[in-house]
Amino acid sequence: MSGTWGDATLETLGPDPRLARVADVPDLQTLSYEQAREELVEVVRTLEAGGTTLEESLALWERGEALAARCQEWLDGARATLDAAIAKDRGTEAGDGDAEEGAEADDD
Repeated sequence: MSGTWGDATLETLGPDPRLARVADVPDLQTLSYEQAREELVEVVRTLEAGGTTLEESLALWERGEALAARCQEWLDGARATLDAAIAKDRGTEAGDGDAEEGAEADDD
């Protein structure tokens, strides 16, 4: 066996190929929000369906926690971007008013 995914068998993957070891799944930092969320949904479905061993359930739980944290990172980043844009917009509006007042003062 060459060790590639295509040559893997149920014996090398465990009882359920969907439950590949955490080390074998994509790095969390490479996942988009949508990818992380979709995988999290699948993890939850698998856990809710039952039928996994304790070891498999724990691995899925850990992966789910990591995926949830990754999703939260994306959401926090989006919130920070929106807050910065809003603050910049408000700063520009306030800055425009100050510039006009300053121009009027120079005319006196």
